[in-house]
Amino acid sequence: MSDAADTHLAAQYEAYPYPARDPREEAKRLVVGSPSHLREVDHWIFGARRLASTPLRALVAGGGTGDGTLMLAQHLAWAGRPGEVTWLDRSAAAQRIARARAEARRLDNIHFIEGSLLELPGSGLGPFDYIDCCGVLHHLPDPLAGLRALVGALAPGGGIGLMVYAPHGRTGVYMLQDALRLLAPPEEPPPARIDIARRLWRQAPETAWLRRNPWLTDHISGGDAGIYDLLLNPRDVAFTIPALAALVQAAGLRIACLVEPVRYDPDSYLSDPKLRARMAGLPPIERAALAEAITGNMGIHIAYCLRAEAPDPAPPWESPEAVPVLREMDGAALARGLPKDGTIPVSFDGLRVSLPMPRLAAAILGRVDGRRPLGAIADELAANGVPRETFWRDLAALRRSMEAMNRLLLAAPA
Repeated sequence: MSDAADTHLAAQYEAYPYPARDPREEAKRLVVGSPSHLREVDHWIFGARRLASTPLRALVAGGGTGDGTLMLAQHLAWAGRPGEVTWLDRSAAAQRIARARAEARRLDNIHFIEGSLLELPGSGLGPFDYIDCCGVLHHLPDPLAGLRALVGALAPGGGIGLMVYAPHGRTGVYMLQDALRLLAPPEEPPPARIDIARRLWRQAPETAWLRRNPWLTDHISGGDAGIYDLLLNPRDVAFTIPALAALVQAAGLRIACLVEPVRYDPDSYLSDPKLRARMAGLPPIERAALAEAITGNMGIHIAYCLRAEAPDPAPPWESPEAVPVLREMDGAALARGLPKDGTIPVSFDGLRVSLPMPRLAAAILGRVDGRRPLGAIADELAANGVPRETFWRDLAALRRSMEAMNRLLLAAPA
């Protein structure tokens, strides 16, 4: 399934492994994000019902320099949970960097394999409980063939985390790509193309749409790998929500969650009752497509997907035994900083929304420590005079806002 563009793409990632990473930085930070954050996988893929003691077999298909692989492997290690993360990529240069980063963290739960995800059928790899495919499908000659190869390696009950480019938030990119195909054709050596790309960016007038797009910075801060990947990539296909949903469906999957859910809910920023009445009848994918078209700032789509026939993994928010967790937030600090007006302001790439918070929000969030189950929090508040029915009502309201932000989730049961 190789063509000229694919040949150039392979050479690109060998010359400029992406994203640019320095293994020495591992002592300072862990790069985290979506998809494949362990708390998200537990919540959105397994509905917080898969035991934490069950070994997790994960595949990162198109592992690059290791961000997703290291995040998931490190989360498993920190939590003392069994499992292995398989890094798969055809770039030997990227593997060297990813291996060095893993060694810097002393991680021994990563298996490195050099190869293409298109070779998964018949490879003997898998099945995998969870598969990450982040930033890969939009570069393939046939994205559907790539996604079907992943589905074939998916274990029963498992799921896939995807990231693909989205068109509206990448306004300006494809215009400069067109220009650079004229000024620096793919047949030229990569260093020469990068030199021309930098010269063009310096000279591009203020009317160039990329200058008006503040959400993309790879060509400014991503080094040679960043500018090559953004502006010189030989194949770069963006997916609208309807296009992504069609791709997923054709592969035998369905979208279980778009991250962050609130970004895809137009009710979050459209309050006009006539508009809301018209939106109310739209199915979920069309509502998400509406949000994408209205906001204009989505440069990527992140989706957790399940097999089309899989049951809905609804997390057990009504269970007293369920343990709530916060993603990259401290419950006590968050509780202290909540505004007094009953809302919480959030911003996503310039999109600002205020989400409602119930009266007990601070009292509940201040007790979310990753150990207390919901029943214990209810007991503590009951001892302070809060009726249990009031707790469960306010918890439901808190969940509607914080789960939609992808910040309040449920942990895997012990």
